[in-house]
Parts: sequence; C-alpha cells; structure tokens
Amino acid sequence: MTEVRHPLPPFTLESAREKVRLAEDGWNSRNPAKVAQAYSLDTNWRNRSEFIHGREEAQAFLERKWAKELEYRLIKELWAYDGNRIAVRYAYEWHDDSGNWYRSYGNENWEFDDKGLMVNRFACINDLPILEHERKFRWSQGRRPDDHPGLSELGL
Repeated sequence: MTEVRHPLPPFTLESAREKVRLAEDGWNSRNPAKVAQAYSLDTNWRNRSEFIHGREEAQAFLERKWAKELEYRLIKELWAYDGNRIAVRYAYEWHDDSGNWYRSYGNENWEFDDKGLMVNRFACINDLPILEHERKFRWSQGRRPDDHPGLSELGL
C-alpha cells in the first residue's frame, strides 16, 4: 500500500496553510510514532546540530525530544511556499525536568515528495529561558484550539 499524506504538492496558499496546521497538530500530539508517519522512509533532517536519516531515526529523535521537553506546546506559521516546498516559522514552550521554562523559536524549510511525505526538513532553533508567568501557550496538552492566537497575533 502506498502512503499518501494530503494535501499534496504543488501547494496553493490554502493547501500550504493546511499542511502547516496538520504538522503543528501532529507535533502537539507528542506521539512520535504518529508524527514520524508524515515523513518519507528516507527522510533527511537537520535539527539544530543533529542530522537524522530515515523515518526510524526521526521517530527515535522525537522520543528523546519529548522525554526532555516537558509540557511541549507548539505554534507554527506559514512563511512561504512554492511547488513542493514550504517554509515555516514557529515557537514552542516547554520545561525541563528541573522546572525551568523555555520558549524556543525557529524556522524550518520543508520539501515534499509527490505523495505528500516530507523528504527534507531543515530546522534552525534558538532557546530563550522564560519564567513560568511569561508563558503564552497555556492550552491543555494536545491540539491548539482554533480560537487561540497564532504567532503574529501574539507578537512573536
């Protein structure tokens, strides 16, 4: 059975926004096995200084990530799109096992195959220590509510 992940390229403004929201929803699930299914078997990532090759490595990376980044909540925003590529900016909040809070800011460049699976993901991320009362992402774990402000509305 051939894996297909809609929407498919070439992207329109509407389908690119949908792809970004689906990615955000997946990552907010914090389910590594589910999230990894959005990537091709031979996907290639650069995440900070780590290089990941293949869906299995991507899933293992996500397992490590969410074991460290507790109470993770993410917002993604479409930056640009063209053909089979999408660029996003994002921010997420999390705390470590000592209770120290962070807001991580980043940009990603994505490339998809004709079945809508991500074949390349290049991420640049910076972490900003914040105090608990400075948090802006306070919805219950899981999908960001539709009425929750996005990055632009939050001034991020």
